[in-house]
Amino acid sequence: MKNTKRTAIATVAAVTLLLSACADDGGDADTYPERDVNVTVPFNAGGSTDLTARTVGEAMGNHWGKEIVVTNTPGAGGSVGTQSVLNAKADGYTVLADGMLSFTSMPVMGTLETMPADWDFWLATFTPNIIAVPAESPYETIDDLLQAMEENPGQVSVGTAGPGSAGHIAAELIATAADVEYRHVPYEGGNPAILATLGGEVDFAPQLLVEMHDMLISGDLRGLAALSDEAVTLDGGITIPTLADALPEIADILPMGQTTGLAVPKGLDEGILAAIDEGFEAAMQNQAFLDFSAENGMQAVAIGRADAGDRVAELQSIVAWTLFDAGVAENDPEDFDIPRP
Repeated sequence: MKNTKRTAIATVAAVTLLLSACADDGGDADTYPERDVNVTVPFNAGGSTDLTARTVGEAMGNHWGKEIVVTNTPGAGGSVGTQSVLNAKADGYTVLADGMLSFTSMPVMGTLETMPADWDFWLATFTPNIIAVPAESPYETIDDLLQAMEENPGQVSVGTAGPGSAGHIAAELIATAADVEYRHVPYEGGNPAILATLGGEVDFAPQLLVEMHDMLISGDLRGLAALSDEAVTLDGGITIPTLADALPEIADILPMGQTTGLAVPKGLDEGILAAIDEGFEAAMQNQAFLDFSAENGMQAVAIGRADAGDRVAELQSIVAWTLFDAGVAENDPEDFDIPRP
């Protein structure tokens, strides 16, 4: 009888420890999320990634009845924040929000060797790159700017969100297509790069429409060309021509811009992933998100987990080989088995 009693006590203790361990691991996947979810943005506040993360996160949080807490962790082209998510407990309560151009460039840029196959993705929005100058700039057209770059190799300065970022990739595509050189001035995010352009620290920014939308409409910035397959029309009768008008050779790779979404490292319980699927789908139908996209020059693409990974892998082929062929990549895409597009 005493042995039976000891066994029962031991069994209860073991079950208690097991339940405690489960609670420590983030709770039951069937009831996820049981608490607020942290979303890490690997760039400063105010850029397209940050703005999208906050809008999508708020919509998901409303659906779940939980708060989405956005944390900005900039550095090294997005790799610092991305690594912090990789280092976090794999329980679904730490999610990455990133732009896929910068994400897919990290292995060849030598900042972080994580690959699309290591993650699950949900893609929310797309916004094209815009070549923009301050209102007082002497460059009235894209032809003016390209001529200056040709006549003054390496002198025209370009502000971007850092090596391997959307703006940097756009600058490299322009330089390759036009056979010109520029001086790269990196910042820790799209918003700082645009503010530097407004302040005259750099000659132009090839950043994203969502990051400069209001400044283009107000006239503080002048859009010279869009890396889109057709002209971009904004409120107030503003039309920004496609870059293909000035550089027909670039038409095959347009549109080029940033696809922004959410990601978690592979290996989460399927119940947690299904809950994120549901929250993301609800966010993509949320009117505040749809209005945000329309008002800021973005397309709501709403690509779920089932298809998003393939899209990111395809994008990585373009990004990695563009950077490598331009001579700015630290590593050969072949070292990561990245096929040419």
